[in-house]
Amino acid sequence: MKVPYFMKNLNNFIMSINLMVRKNIILLMLISIITSSCGLYKKTDARKIPTSGPERARQNLEEGRGVSLKNFGRGGKTTFEFSTSNPLWRASLEILEFLPLANIDYSGGVIVTDWYSDNINSNQSIKITVNFLSNEIRSDSLKIIVHEQKCSGTNNCVVKVLNSAIRNELITSIVKRAAELEKNIVKK
Repeated sequence: MKVPYFMKNLNNFIMSINLMVRKNIILLMLISIITSSCGLYKKTDARKIPTSGPERARQNLEEGRGVSLKNFGRGGKTTFEFSTSNPLWRASLEILEFLPLANIDYSGGVIVTDWYSDNINSNQSIKITVNFLSNEIRSDSLKIIVHEQKCSGTNNCVVKVLNSAIRNELITSIVKRAAELEKNIVKK
């Protein structure tokens, strides 16, 4: 008697499932043997472990195995400032507002502009990076890097760092504007 086609496939399917189940059982047995013999679980003496929760938590903290949230939610003081309350950050954005911005990261303290060229010389463009070293309104709180790109042709461009008057003018104008903003904040 000839076996129908679907029965032959069904038989193969059942055999493959049986094989997979056997492999999974063997794998689970190996994992349980490995994890039980590797010493993940330490034997402890129940007499040395406090029964109440707060005592256990205190013991864990003393042994360095826990986390404490001591003054969490009690209105502790912080030095975090939002970007709107940082005059140096706001002044930098105001001074650089005519340039297209490529990257702004307040938490990292970085402002990076995109390449900018005026209509006079389209083969020459600049890119400005401002790094904030501190929140104090001083000229050494900023590190400004001005890159210049000169292109002759479509793919022939040379990029170099400028130590020019542009950098010094930017630092001066940002610090001056930040001082004005700080003065206005103090008045309020």
